Amino acid sequence: MGKTAHCVLAKDDPIEANLMFLPGVDEIKVASEYQGPVSVFIAVDVPTVERIGLAAVLQAKASVRFTIDHHATEGAMSEYNYVDPESPSASMLVWEVCKHLDSLTPQVAQCALTGLVTDTGRFSYQNTNSQAFVNASEMMDAGANPTQISREFFQSRSLASMKLESIVLDRMELLCEGAFVYSYLDKEDFDACGAIKADAEALIDTLRNIRGVRVALILKQTVAGEVRGSLRAKDDDTDVAHVARYFGGGGHKAAAGFTFKGSLEAALDEVPTEVLKQCFSISGGDC
Repeated sequence: MGKTAHCVLAKDDPIEANLMFLPGVDEIKVASEYQGPVSVFIAVDVPTVERIGLAAVLQAKASVRFTIDHHATEGAMSEYNYVDPESPSASMLVWEVCKHLDSLTPQVAQCALTGLVTDTGRFSYQNTNSQAFVNASEMMDAGANPTQISREFFQSRSLASMKLESIVLDRMELLCEGAFVYSYLDKEDFDACGAIKADAEALIDTLRNIRGVRVALILKQTVAGEVRGSLRAKDDDTDVAHVARYFGGGGHKAAAGFTFKGSLEAALDEVPTEVLKQCFSISGGDC
């Protein structure tokens, strides 16, 4: 199309080690490093300007703005929006765009399938629909390698991640006869385990996978002292996005997150209580 594309990350966080196998990943920059002109800005998988972090400066410079996303939101941050809350993955929407542009390659297919497989939990989450399997088949026909995705992403956890998991399991609290589980990590835990933020990303799934659990919560204190919360729901009737929005975050019905404005101690006091109130109709924080 006669354009030079630059892929930038919203935050200065390093790319997770289990994503380094993706084609083109070495060309990605953090937004603060890009100093060139911006004629068109395309935001992918983010619903609001507040969620694009350092890239908001670049978005403001652009003459034309697009959004490709699968998060439900009020209003739009771009002039042109391809938003489908029913899509299980933003990468599936990108795939559809690439199909229309006739620009399908094995590299594009591998990236798109990785996004689809991870966002659907290997086609196990509630957001999985029949179109996900149709697109996955197309991606494989175009050259995607699901075996490599499984090996590099799902079967390649760091030792630090395993150490953090041990701490999370040791601290977990089960409420409502095992239907609600929560745990936490403080910044000292990351230091003691030699861990980075990415090492804790999958731990919410460990909690959710406990038999009988309907809602899982993990609170993680960053090196900077921020407290980030992750929520997961296992059944179709529970909407954890409501809880995330209450604390200024967002996400999907079964998977959401937020940044808590306050200390870890305050978060441990307030967030589980709000989960009980909104997801279990229990006031006072006691089942």
